Amino acid sequence: MAATDDFYLKQADLCGKAALDTTLPNLREKYLRSQTAWQVLADREIATRAARDVREAEKANAAETDPL
Repeated sequence: MAATDDFYLKQADLCGKAALDTTLPNLREKYLRSQTAWQVLADREIATRAARDVREAEKANAAETDPL
């Protein structure tokens, strides 16, 4: 099963909340680094999906205008 941007965003949110809840500085930093990593994964997934949608739309458009 492929992970989705929703999963990544949820993990980033959980890490952010955990960072706010902890009183230990080193643990807070760990959660904040994790939050950043999950956010990067989500952003990458969103960008990949958007690029794929554009390519598919271009292919569909080309197929409609191709007289063969």
